[in-house]
Amino acid sequence: MSPESVVPWAALAADPATVESYRAKVYTDRGPDLCHYFLGAISSSGHGKLRAGSRKTGTSRVVTAHVLGYVIANGAAALPEGHVVRHTCDESSCQLPAHWVAGERLDNIRDYYARSHRAGHALGDVRGPDGRATAIRDAILGALATGADVEVAIAAAIAAGNPSGASQETLF
Repeated sequence: MSPESVVPWAALAADPATVESYRAKVYTDRGPDLCHYFLGAISSSGHGKLRAGSRKTGTSRVVTAHVLGYVIANGAAALPEGHVVRHTCDESSCQLPAHWVAGERLDNIRDYYARSHRAGHALGDVRGPDGRATAIRDAILGALATGADVEVAIAAAIAAGNPSGASQETLF
């Protein structure tokens, strides 16, 4: 791995401007157990993306938002080399630290295959993860701009990805 590809997570998490920029893009005005959604750029995998660090210090990188959030919340040492940050809620744009766990990529893949077939589940959204995350982000931003009920907007955005209306209770 080249030095340019190594992300300086500890430096990014300690940079006040980076932390402020990250937090400004997270919608947190929800219940304590409900997903906090990313309101910035969304990748094709549905994960939030943002530029962190600075060119002046040589730390400027485009990073995955929930990984940065995990390191801000838990410290860089909490994310061992080769591990990923997994979403226990399966919402790719979720930024709630209680919904994250570090693990191996294979565990993340197993989670996906174990849960993606469930009717009405986030991983089964007909729009794909980026379509779902973008719809939720746009619903929140639209509701905030118009004074509409944000929770109603989120619920409608989520429901639009499950046109059959079917649902299956979670097993755990």
